[in-house]
Amino acid sequence: MAEAGIAESIRRGMGDCSPAERRVARVLLAAYPSAGFETVARLAERAGVSGPTVLRFVQRLGYKGFPDFQEALRRDLDERSASPLRIHQTRPPRDDSTQSLRDRAAAISVATLQRTFDEVSTHDLDRCVELISTASGSVLIAGGRYSGLLGQILALHLEQLRPRVRMLPEEPSARAALVEDLGRRDVLILFDYRRYEDHTQRLARVGRARHASIVLFTDSWLSPISSEADVVLSSETGAPSPFDALTPVMALIEAVVAGCFDRLGDAAVDRMARADRVAGDLGLY
Repeated sequence: MAEAGIAESIRRGMGDCSPAERRVARVLLAAYPSAGFETVARLAERAGVSGPTVLRFVQRLGYKGFPDFQEALRRDLDERSASPLRIHQTRPPRDDSTQSLRDRAAAISVATLQRTFDEVSTHDLDRCVELISTASGSVLIAGGRYSGLLGQILALHLEQLRPRVRMLPEEPSARAALVEDLGRRDVLILFDYRRYEDHTQRLARVGRARHASIVLFTDSWLSPISSEADVVLSSETGAPSPFDALTPVMALIEAVVAGCFDRLGDAAVDRMARADRVAGDLGLY
């Protein structure tokens, strides 16, 4: 199973750092990964701290020194950009030839799911639910080539619980019109996973410029959008195939939907009842 990426390790460890070390962490995350390849002196200057503070910070992360940290960063970059083919080619040969597909898939999937929930921030999960449930404007959702499918699932659930939930359309003029209307009252939910997609990152930058709240679903290596996001929900990627696991993301989506249903209460129930009546009137089901 993949270990957490360096960016995610930095984010998780910030609560245990001194204020000066947290400044180093913020500089690294804001310009990840390029900031990590600067010299100790340059990184210290950017963070407004001393060189020894930078060294203490990387040691707190578990590295012997700055060269050790930068070597790990190079390996992390390889993982962040790994394609399914590369994952297959670099995965060690299995020595479980007697294990059935059922047992192997179950062991990997359960472990990946458990690790995701062990590591996800309770604060971020609660904050995600709060932003979606209390937004007085729109909730817009977008993703990438595969992750857009996950966004559609979230949108289909949320639109039953509250008004003004939209999956951003692919058609350029329609998408541009919706993004143009983004403002402080709106929430922009983005899905972005390794081999991170530029058009999704551009959405995040535009959303931030318009002061919308940003929720990010990503993996343990952290999309570059994490530096723009108000909430980051990361999931592990270990799977029995070379393709990154979707089950943990789906479990996080289901947790968010459950939280929104509880938070919205009677308003969500009433909306679902009205939608059922309209569906009946239209003969939809």
